[in-house]
Amino acid sequence: MTASINDVARAAGVSASTVSRALRGRPGVSDEVRGQIKAVADRLGYTASRSASSLASGRTYTIGVLVPYVGRWFFGTVLDAAEKEFSAAGYDVLLYNLGSPETRKRFFTRLPVRKRVDAVLSLLIPDEEESAALRSLGVPLATTVGGTRPGFSVVGIDDRAGTESAVRHLVNLGHRRIGMISGSSGPLHWTTPIDRRQAYLDVLADAGIEPDPALEADGDYTVEGGERAMTELLAASRPPTAVFAQSDEMAMGALRALRRHRLRVPDDVSVVGFDDHELADVVGLTTVAQPVAGQGAEAARLLLRQLDEPDAEQPEQVQMPIRLVLRETTAPPSPRGPQ
Repeated sequence: MTASINDVARAAGVSASTVSRALRGRPGVSDEVRGQIKAVADRLGYTASRSASSLASGRTYTIGVLVPYVGRWFFGTVLDAAEKEFSAAGYDVLLYNLGSPETRKRFFTRLPVRKRVDAVLSLLIPDEEESAALRSLGVPLATTVGGTRPGFSVVGIDDRAGTESAVRHLVNLGHRRIGMISGSSGPLHWTTPIDRRQAYLDVLADAGIEPDPALEADGDYTVEGGERAMTELLAASRPPTAVFAQSDEMAMGALRALRRHRLRVPDDVSVVGFDDHELADVVGLTTVAQPVAGQGAEAARLLLRQLDEPDAEQPEQVQMPIRLVLRETTAPPSPRGPQ
């Protein structure tokens, strides 16, 4: 007969949960004990199974991930990095794409993850009622978007500082007509567009520049939206000589619109993005670099650490580094630019 995890536990003189941790390479087992357990398992011909490990530990070895837009670059990059960490630790991912108000409401009404996952990584920002629903699951919670909130470990960046560095760069180059392509119609409760817009306005105020509502346009955080928004800005009575786009994808759309209008970058219009998208270097885009994949990986590691060390103190927030990357899309304003 095939040996069971309990057979290994009895032969090694340890608990079944210790056998599970040892054979899965998890913390909490000394090297000496781990070696003894592996030797016993080899002698008995035991191979760990997911069902046996689950029975021994009471876990599902599944992580729930909530995503507002699974097809968008930022969320896809975070998800891919997090999934690699989970997979390496022996966990599966149960993905919920909650891009519409209907699916989001249905999810939080039914909470289908209850008793199906060991932890939740939320890439959307829950409101107070939704946050309470997630906390009621009694599992570790983490996110890579928004600010601190009770019960969650938050991995993110300083959106305001990143925006300030981008807009101040344009001001220091001598630009006074600085437009902004935002993502005001982004995911529900998403604070990033609000924080980046406020930072944009703060830098203009510090520089003594009166904000012009005609120099703001919504790009919906997509390439197509960025192109549409840039076209709108160019139609203003006094178009911008420089544009800050709240994401690289919108900045790439802006570049496409400028090319279509036969305007040169940066001779006629300067453009700065945000993210350091994998294609940003290809198009020579000046941008604010943030470790998108790094945020996903760190959030995953925090969840795994909470599962392995539930009594250890966990950080409420981890702030990742950002930096302004200067490339070929910014320069001082030129009289040839659209005035």
